[in-house]
Amino acid sequence: MAISLNVDLGELPGEPEEFYSIATMVNVACGGHAGDEASMERACELALHAGARLAAHPSYPDRAGFGRTSVVMTSAELTASVRSQVEALARVARRVGMTIEAVKPHGALYHDAARDPAIAAAVALGIDAGLGAQVALVGPPEGALARLAAAKGRAYLREGFADRAYGPDGKLVPRTQQGALITDPAAARAQALRLAGAGTFETLCVHGDTPGALTIARAVREALAAAGHLESRGRA
Repeated sequence: MAISLNVDLGELPGEPEEFYSIATMVNVACGGHAGDEASMERACELALHAGARLAAHPSYPDRAGFGRTSVVMTSAELTASVRSQVEALARVARRVGMTIEAVKPHGALYHDAARDPAIAAAVALGIDAGLGAQVALVGPPEGALARLAAAKGRAYLREGFADRAYGPDGKLVPRTQQGALITDPAAARAQALRLAGAGTFETLCVHGDTPGALTIARAVREALAAAGHLESRGRA
């Protein structure tokens, strides 16, 4: 099964341009946890030139915590925040000549939307208001966001992680625990092949802020391409 390789980008200064030719889809931070108009424009232009698809990467409005801490918000506040973020990226994307094809929540919002149906609904409403219901959602294989997408007949990309450890229960090891990140490219490569072969995922992620992320992303892409798992969109 062909799957996409997505990388979270537009988050840190000095991100290597090579990421954009490695990824087949780039998730661009749009102001919640990181990113501003300049970083979004750079990301969109690089994605366009590399042939990578564009996804929005909204989060809780939490730049101090990089979006990795849950923020208590009303459903209306969360919907408005998500809408504002995806619209900000959409404006830049249109100017550059790109179209947002998917939305992947970031950090704590990603996990909260999988856990809580009310949060999932607020996120989806914000996306629909800002981009329309035609964009795909990206998230865990199971949970509230996945169920919402299924109920509405909406495109949903089940995501696995090449650079995050999984526990015996199949869930991600929390970042607060030792060994939560996979920083060995060979280990990430092996995990990517295992996840791709499972037939459970439509997309695999490498985080742009993982230590050694560029080397990891190279190794993962090479492995997926060699095994015939990598989708044809994006550069070969």
